[in-house]
Amino acid sequence: MRKLKRYGPPILLISPSLFLIGLFVYVLIFSSAQTSMTDIYTNPQFAGTRPHTFVWFTNFIDLLKDGDFQHSLKNLLLYTLVFITGAMFFGFLWAWLLDKRARFEGVFRSVFLFPMAVSSVAAGVVWRWLLNSNVGDRATGLNRLFQMVGLDFLENKWTNNISFGIVAVAIPAIWQMSGYIMALFLAGFRGIPTELREAARVDGANEFKLYRYVIFPQLSPVALSALIILGHMSLKVFDLIMAITGAKFYPTKVPAVDMYNLMTEGNFANAAAVGIILLLVVLVLIVPYLIHTARGDKR
Repeated sequence: MRKLKRYGPPILLISPSLFLIGLFVYVLIFSSAQTSMTDIYTNPQFAGTRPHTFVWFTNFIDLLKDGDFQHSLKNLLLYTLVFITGAMFFGFLWAWLLDKRARFEGVFRSVFLFPMAVSSVAAGVVWRWLLNSNVGDRATGLNRLFQMVGLDFLENKWTNNISFGIVAVAIPAIWQMSGYIMALFLAGFRGIPTELREAARVDGANEFKLYRYVIFPQLSPVALSALIILGHMSLKVFDLIMAITGAKFYPTKVPAVDMYNLMTEGNFANAAAVGIILLLVVLVLIVPYLIHTARGDKR
């Protein structure tokens, strides 16, 4: 009875949220997992759905064997590596420069954070023109800019490159998210007590040792959180690719785009299988982070 009086009101308070999360998250995940293990296929040109049966993991095996889906996974891996590396580098660099108490710091913070306020679709429309693959006399966007400043050797096909076209899509993603990472690191910098820095300098630590042994260890939780956030966002990339190259453009397709294409074709089973694969990849990233956080809270 005491436990009921103690925990009853809090549980009642959060019960609507628990119900909605359970219904629209876990029930739908279970439904998608169930669909992914069937052979359900609805042709959009005809009404109705043909009878379907459970095929268990056949859809997953067929997807992983498919060369087109392997290309999507390769693109996703390449995009994730470039996106995370670029956003972390520029975000940390800008935060480090602003931590030096630069003049007009508020203006620079606003400028760096502004791209995050722009929707991915709106940014994609602009970057689609900037990343135009035309070269020579027909060049536009960045290729034309390179011509104007005498850097013609930097002209390239951008998104039209079969092997590395997805890297071009990572450029606007880095542009959008670097400011957010800057804000995280800047908050981490400002959260380090001034006394720690002064004590390190009194002990004879130079600038390198100050960052190596005092500042960087304090920033490790921020860096880990930034990595998880960027990794999670990179795995779900969809709208930016759709705005820049579209759904049927082979060089830049990723699993999320494959899922959309399969859905429009009525292949719900394989589309759900792609979604479950992405979910498992996200779990591989998130679960270790949650375990690490839980252990840190216990300490």
